[in-house]
Amino acid sequence: MRTTTWTRGSLGALALGAAAFFALPTAAADLTVYTAIEADQLQGYKEAFEADNPDITINWVRDSTGVVTAKLLAEKSNPQADVIWGLAATSLQLLDAEGMLEPYAPAGLDKLSPKFRDKSDPPAWVGMDAWGAVICFNTVEAEKQGLKKPESWADLTKPEYAGKVVMPNPASSGTGYLMVSSWLQMMGEEKGWQYLDAFHNNAAVYTHSGSKPCKMAAAGEYPIGLSFEYRAAKSKAEGAPIDIVYPKEGLGWDMEATAIVKGTDQLEAAKKLVDWSISKKANEMYAKGYAVVAMPGAAQKLEYIPENYESMLIDNDFDWAARERERILAEWSKRYDTKSEPKT
Repeated sequence: MRTTTWTRGSLGALALGAAAFFALPTAAADLTVYTAIEADQLQGYKEAFEADNPDITINWVRDSTGVVTAKLLAEKSNPQADVIWGLAATSLQLLDAEGMLEPYAPAGLDKLSPKFRDKSDPPAWVGMDAWGAVICFNTVEAEKQGLKKPESWADLTKPEYAGKVVMPNPASSGTGYLMVSSWLQMMGEEKGWQYLDAFHNNAAVYTHSGSKPCKMAAAGEYPIGLSFEYRAAKSKAEGAPIDIVYPKEGLGWDMEATAIVKGTDQLEAAKKLVDWSISKKANEMYAKGYAVVAMPGAAQKLEYIPENYESMLIDNDFDWAARERERILAEWSKRYDTKSEPKT
């Protein structure tokens, strides 16, 4: 029978080997992150997060809100994403109702405004920032065409604006959906659909991107584009001849929010991303583009955004907007989809 004799040297080597084994660094994680965040913001968020978490890499999958939401629903039985970072809260509520989100209370949750989180405990999602609907009005083109600047949503149904207005398709754009759902809330469903009928008579095209109508107005393709305040302010700052109109009836709005996809095999890394997404550092980054962010005190004065911006946001019923989304979009598509731009 063979025996092994342990010497002090061999025991020391064994101990060192064991210590080295247990000291191995945590394996690097690659996170597939679905998002509808504006494309020009993605690199900054990725670099900031990865600098603080060098063992985790973000791989973005980006599209408009409606497309990302539809993709996630289609993948329900075989999820491909680990985290959703920057999708409309109404979309996340829909996904939560389908049992697709992993509840998680991130570190620092108590520092956020209560309205920027799911009501469940632990929450299924947490908010980042708010974005609201505005009108981009090209002053140069308007002067050429003898158009007055609209002051309200109601103004957009005036005959003088026929064929002059573009807005996002609510089935593919979160900005488009918050517009439609807010009009139905503000006016009531019967009058809301009547308004949409009248608006449709003036609409030139419905785009599949929330930012595209403002870009089109900024470029002079159309004098009026319905979009959201981040894109409007950015276009104006870049020198576009546009005025930003904050309609007097109030602004429909939604929250960008973050959640973990149930079933991810990168759960610990996913939790680190959600922790970081609600940090002071992250909120200060959001505040560079959005006037209202989840963490009180992190917001800053933004050029071209009025100081009373938050007071312009309507009392939005997010639960209703999420619950009625499928019905509203089906009705909208039946009535108005003939003016939607082709899908690429």
